[in-house]
Amino acid sequence: MQWLEDNGIRYEFINTKEQPPTKAMIAAWAQTLTTKPMRNTSGQSYRALGAIKETWSDADWIDAFARDAMLLKRPLFVKDGEAVFVGFRATDAMLRQTLG
Repeated sequence: MQWLEDNGIRYEFINTKEQPPTKAMIAAWAQTLTTKPMRNTSGQSYRALGAIKETWSDADWIDAFARDAMLLKRPLFVKDGEAVFVGFRATDAMLRQTLG
């Protein structure tokens, strides 16, 4: 959030644990980003899934994200209703171009 503020990028913070996204929202984001980069692979919820997650389709992941928002990698950036970026690993220039 500090980086966004420092770069003059307006944003609305939504705590997905308190306000989980709908399955329809997640499905739309997955159409743009695909489900793989949306997975929070460092979280406890992800690890608790066990080996079964290796066999899941995108539809299975969308269902899982809808059941447990902690499976979603954060931050997930949505601009004008469309997911544009997930995570925060990119150059400053790329982030400014994508989010600005």
